[in-house]
Amino acid sequence: MTHTEEHLKSSAFITDIVIGMSDGLTVPFALAAGLSGAVTDNTIIITAGIAEIVAGCIAMGLGGYLAGRTELEHYESELSREYAEVETVPEKELQEVKEVFAEYGIDEAGQTLLANQLAKDKKKWVDFMMKFELGLEEPHPDRARNSALTIGGAYFVGGLLPLTAYMFTNTPMHGLITSACITTLCLFVFGYFKSKITGQHPVTGALKVTSIGLIAAAAAYLVATGFDRMFS
Repeated sequence: MTHTEEHLKSSAFITDIVIGMSDGLTVPFALAAGLSGAVTDNTIIITAGIAEIVAGCIAMGLGGYLAGRTELEHYESELSREYAEVETVPEKELQEVKEVFAEYGIDEAGQTLLANQLAKDKKKWVDFMMKFELGLEEPHPDRARNSALTIGGAYFVGGLLPLTAYMFTNTPMHGLITSACITTLCLFVFGYFKSKITGQHPVTGALKVTSIGLIAAAAAYLVATGFDRMFS
């Protein structure tokens, strides 16, 4: 019988999709809901929503790019430090390799044998220390760019979904009701598949994601209507 292992791959890509899509569905929807309680023209909501989506795409994409660059720069800095340490204090680094193997229950003789074998190849030695001592995996060289495009694109798609309702309705209240139905369905489907991919209970995860989005929209709507009544 063949044993098939199922593991999550491309976790960075999935994480970026989740970040962009969850914010894209929630923030523009909350903004549109808030405006629906304060204005009487769908055009205002559409204009403000598109402006927010564009600004959100840029901000989220830039945030993803900077995070990716920081991750890469941190890895390269630690990599240079490890190369310097295996050159200047090899005995100390060998001892650290032994300590890693000791944590896996390997005896003293085995630790020494494995450490000495590993030390014959400096690159593998350093790679080992980066992974097992520092817990760092080498980021993809295009990680920053890919992260920016993925997060920004996911935010754009997510943001347009709740906003489209206002393009095909006549009043903000009709738009809000339609948008709420569309967004609730999208949040549930998104939460379901996100939870399924990440190994969580799909229905529970879907309900959590949906609840967060609807609570944010309800809060924005109540605040907007409250201020409108206060100053009208």
